[in-house]
Amino acid sequence: MYQIYNVYAICALAATGGGLFGFDISSMSGVLATSAYTNYFHVHGGYRQGLITGSMPGGSLFGTLTSSFIADRMSRRTAIQIAALIWMLGSIFQTVANGVTLLVVGRAVAGFGAGIASTIVPVYQAEIAPKEIRGRVVSLQQFAITIGILVQYFIQYGSSFVDGGPENPRQSTMAFRIPWGVQIFPALALAILMFFVPFSPRWLAGQDRWEESIHVLANLHGNGDINHPKVLAQYREIEEAMTFEREAGDSAFKALTQPRMLNRVFLALCVQMWSQLSGINFCMYYIVYMMQSAGVSNLLLISSIQYILNVVCTLPAILFIDTWGRRPSLLYGALSMMSLLFIIAALQATYGVENPHTDPSLDAISWLIIDRPTISRAIVVCSYLFVSTFAVTWGPTSWTYASEIFPTGIRAKAVSVATASNWFWNTVLAFVVPTLFKEISWKLYVIFGMFNFCAAVQVFLSVRETKGKTLEEMDEVFESGRPAWRGVSSGSRLDKLQREIADGVVKVGVRGQIYEELR
Repeated sequence: MYQIYNVYAICALAATGGGLFGFDISSMSGVLATSAYTNYFHVHGGYRQGLITGSMPGGSLFGTLTSSFIADRMSRRTAIQIAALIWMLGSIFQTVANGVTLLVVGRAVAGFGAGIASTIVPVYQAEIAPKEIRGRVVSLQQFAITIGILVQYFIQYGSSFVDGGPENPRQSTMAFRIPWGVQIFPALALAILMFFVPFSPRWLAGQDRWEESIHVLANLHGNGDINHPKVLAQYREIEEAMTFEREAGDSAFKALTQPRMLNRVFLALCVQMWSQLSGINFCMYYIVYMMQSAGVSNLLLISSIQYILNVVCTLPAILFIDTWGRRPSLLYGALSMMSLLFIIAALQATYGVENPHTDPSLDAISWLIIDRPTISRAIVVCSYLFVSTFAVTWGPTSWTYASEIFPTGIRAKAVSVATASNWFWNTVLAFVVPTLFKEISWKLYVIFGMFNFCAAVQVFLSVRETKGKTLEEMDEVFESGRPAWRGVSSGSRLDKLQREIADGVVKVGVRGQIYEELR
């Protein structure tokens, strides 16, 4: 069968699985403002809407916890294909939903698939990519998420004009069935096209399929030449790391609790947690409520600009994350988002008033900016800047960092646990935010701002820079004994090994054994 070996093409294709996460995030935002949705399912914010919205990330939480079992036994590639098939089934349930029960079931099933995909896609990308562009290609996951958000939102925006538009009380249910049905097709394409990409060379090595592993490495990084110094250097590093892991017994979930790994697991959990507690999903899931509270009209159009910015501002991260590094992105991103949220809170607190409830369409919120267009525009601008900051910093970096700091034997398991943190907080926020926003209004921005401050403190104290290091060098990065803020030594041992192989100082056999070493 024909195989694709261009690293960018492979990782971009796999990132379509991240697009399912994006569809998840915006699968509600566009339909919330339509009469078809609110009248058919009888929802006007509160716990009922929280249950519907939270069912998808809730399913994703369970999906991500089971993902490593599939990925370790059946391969990363197969896990992504299974995730796509499960997503399709859930999307079918949503499309034909005749009530809240089937809608919640459909969203939970689709979420299960999205959870598997969101966990295994960055693992697969990290194991395929060379260290020089690993951050860039793993960031394609976040880019695909933003594309999924944008595409789904515009499909919903277009569908909202069915039967005279979202204000028509007799609007057809096609206003929400069309966008939920369309999301079946990217998953179908993903399931089929993944047959044309290779297995992860590190997964193959873990299965003792060494000959296949080196041939995949050769096609990825040496134009098919298994004797290329870069290929042999990577191969030897993988073999030595695998040997060490097996001798140490680092392959089961219990390995995550060992002292040398526990710090990394906790760090990955926290990075994924802070990415959700930053407030980004409030701006994505419930942007309609946010803009209504700001006194903005033409909600769907204003919201669409935010989704466009989310896509566009992810591009600088893709291009430069391997230049400016992971640590600065997380640190300065958290501080910037904190500042913007505090500004929004101050504007809402100073110029807002309690909702007089003269307009039934605003019953989901309790605090309004009324007849202050300058303040409304300022809040919109801060919201745009907040989303742009997240897109450049925490969005791509949180996925990259968690996928690269663990050894191969436990990578899928560790990333599944870390991503479970993402989905857990995603679920909690999706469920409680409508009620919290109704009860405490602008104070919710203060809470999210404080979360970002806490994230910045932890990043400064604990996050170590990983750019330019191979996956097999992460033990050295985290066990160097240097404080996180002191940085790590520059360069990579892989480069030295590659030069030694090229100069004939070190020779590596096809199975990875060192046949001769000249000093």
